[in-house]
Amino acid sequence: MLRAALLALSLALSAPQVSADTLDDADNAYERGNFDTAAKIFKELAEQGDPDAQTNLGFMYEEGQGVLQDYAEAVKWYRLAAEQDDVVAQYNLGFMYEMGKGVLQDYAEAVKWYRLAADQGDASAQTNLGFMYEDGQGVLQDNIKAHMWYNLAAANGYKNADEWRDKLAALMTATDIATARAMAKECMNSGYTNCGD
Repeated sequence: MLRAALLALSLALSAPQVSADTLDDADNAYERGNFDTAAKIFKELAEQGDPDAQTNLGFMYEEGQGVLQDYAEAVKWYRLAAEQDDVVAQYNLGFMYEMGKGVLQDYAEAVKWYRLAADQGDASAQTNLGFMYEDGQGVLQDNIKAHMWYNLAAANGYKNADEWRDKLAALMTATDIATARAMAKECMNSGYTNCGD
């Protein structure tokens, strides 16, 4: 009987400790400015594989809130969440590659992650893809595709995307503009699966 009790106690002590804290607890702590508590809870949940917690923890490392600022650590957590299709993490990881924060600057890698977020309808990623195509960063320079991505971002409510699209249009032919618009329409109608590839 004593042996069974010791075995039960041993199993209880070796069992993974499940945190009673939730994402809501972390969000509430963050909103109150209690970054240390928020970071602690996000980290517990992130280590359990929660993509929202991983994204939020990545942001806290990027900004140095509740933890020492560490871009490489931010990239680590963004990547874990991005690989689980978290759209915010995909965008943030694209930004880190574009800016060379925590990783070597790599425009092609930035385009890859922006594209994954854009394919989920993220207007910020669509706008940044417009910039990348307009400037030829990580992709071949292509005003038609840039215009298409600006069109999509504007349709999804991104402020100023229509201004960037119209500014670019001044450098394009009427045929190129019509092509870009048709591509944007086809992209939207396909649920972002056929976007100028």
